[in-house]
This record gives sequence, structure tokens and C-alpha cells, in this order.
Amino acid sequence: MINPFFKNNGPFKISDILQLINLDNFKITNDQKIIDIKDLFTSQKNEITFFHSKKYKNIANNTKASFCITTDILKKELPKSCIPLVVENVLVSTSKITSKFYSSSINDNFDYTARDITETKYKDKVEYGKNVLIGDNVTLGSNCLIGHNTIIEQNVSIGDNCSIGSNVIIRNTLIDNNVKVLDNCVIGKHGFGFFPINEKNLRYPHIGIVIIGENSEIGCGCTIDRGSMSNTVIGKNTFLDNQIHIAHNVKIGKNSIIAGQVGIAGSSILGNNVRIGGQAGISGHLTIGNNVEIAGGSGVIKNISDNSKVMGYPAKNIRDFLKDNK
Repeated sequence: MINPFFKNNGPFKISDILQLINLDNFKITNDQKIIDIKDLFTSQKNEITFFHSKKYKNIANNTKASFCITTDILKKELPKSCIPLVVENVLVSTSKITSKFYSSSINDNFDYTARDITETKYKDKVEYGKNVLIGDNVTLGSNCLIGHNTIIEQNVSIGDNCSIGSNVIIRNTLIDNNVKVLDNCVIGKHGFGFFPINEKNLRYPHIGIVIIGENSEIGCGCTIDRGSMSNTVIGKNTFLDNQIHIAHNVKIGKNSIIAGQVGIAGSSILGNNVRIGGQAGISGHLTIGNNVEIAGGSGVIKNISDNSKVMGYPAKNIRDFLKDNK
């Protein structure tokens, strides 16, 4: 899928990329053009990717990228078709390259194209409150409602029969049919991604988007960050309670229910039919299986297999927790 929100400035010669990450002396036989930077799973020939953690070695084994930014220890996991570029800090180098390809993704400035809905083609097609702003190339389906003081920024797509509350900001997002987004939500802003370098934080560009499946509901005051390299995804028929934070690259399966004040850290993947109680926290880069139940207030710091019920901090089998806390 072509990214509808961020322009790709490429292609760039691999020699230009090597210079950017201080690998000027790296020997290349073909100064080929690199057309994009993507994650290990989606990257293709003539693209560059990155590999920074052994958690992703199974994906790295099969990546189709032509080049990969990685470490000396991890490079052995790459296929022969992928040339490793060994650097001191994988994520910093990846950030520099991503910024070169997608310079518009670094800052989250407001949408200069946004104008009052009464000045757009949707003034007679949807029901709306006061002070609603719509950006260029926005798509709104039939039978939609939009509350007061809401901003829907350029290129956002919203399906049929959707209800968007008041004081909502939506950007870099694709929303399917029959979705409700309640008041005071912020969807599609960049995530909490940066690196402290020489006492100055380096902001990591976020070129992913947010995708919300059909028949879902996003409760009041929720924040859903767009992905950094991949997308943040809310599966169909998934309901989020109020004041939930979904960090960048998180993927939640279908038919899941998440209670208020839950926080899910970046790049964690949740299966289908997951139930999470209020104020639970899930660490980043974890995999939560299908049909998992997580009790309120729990702290999840490791993967959870299918059909598990966990509780406590660190979260463990609920029977063991109750036995240990009689």
C-alpha cells in the first residue's frame, strides 16, 4: 500500500545512504538505487531495512531487503541476499535514513489545509457540530456524525455510519465502517520515539499510520499513536474504554475488549478475543495470544500464550497468583 500521508523522497543511491550513517569506507560493487526503507517483514528487493533485536531473528532470516542496518552479532541471521550494514547504533542510523526518505514525518505540525466543513463538499452530506475542520483529500462515508471542535486532517479516510465525537483530532488514519470515536480522542499523532544523544534528544520519525477496523469503538480520551515503521492496528469489533493509550506499532486483534486506563507499549501484538481489565500495563515488543484474559492492575512483562488467564505484577497464571496471595 502506498503511504497516503508521507511522501517518499527516494530513491537514493546506496553510497549516499552509507555516507549518511558514517559508512563511507564500506565497499560496494554496485551503487544501486534504494527505493524505500521498511521493516524486516515487508521490505523487498532494492529496499533497506533494520534488525536490532534477536526477538526478530525469525523474520530476519527471511527478509527480502537488499540491505539491512544491524549489529556485528546479529548480521549472521540475515539471508545471503541481504547485505548487512554494521553500525554502532542501529536505531539511530535507521532514524537518519528514515528522515531522509520521509522528511515530512519528523514534525507533527497542524494541518494548514484544514478549513471549516461548511466550505467543503461534505457540508450537506454529513451531520456535524460547530467549528469542525476538514483537511484536503479527506474521505467521509455516508451517514456520519461529527461533534463540535473536531479536526479531521488531510488524507484521512472514514467509512460509512461512523460517529466522531467532540474535541477529537484524527490524522494519518484509516477508519472502516460503523466505528465510534468518542470525545477528546487523539488518533494518529507520532509516538514516544526518540533517542538521547549528547544531551540532546533525537526524534525518531514515524511513517506508519493508524488503521481501525469496522464495528470498533474508541472510548473518551483515548490516544492511539501511529506506527513508526509499521502500522498501529485496531482489529474489527474491538472496544476500547476511556483513557487508554495505544503506543506506536501496536496491533490488536478482532473482538477484543480493553477497560479504562490500560497502557500498551510500542510494538506489542495482541491476538483475537483478548480481555484486559482496567489500569493494566503491557510492556513493549510482546506477543499476547488469542483468548487471553488479563486482570485489572496487572503488569505484563513477557509473552502470554493462547487461552491464558493472568493477574498481578509480574503477571502470572491467575490460579498461581490467587494461591500465593491468600
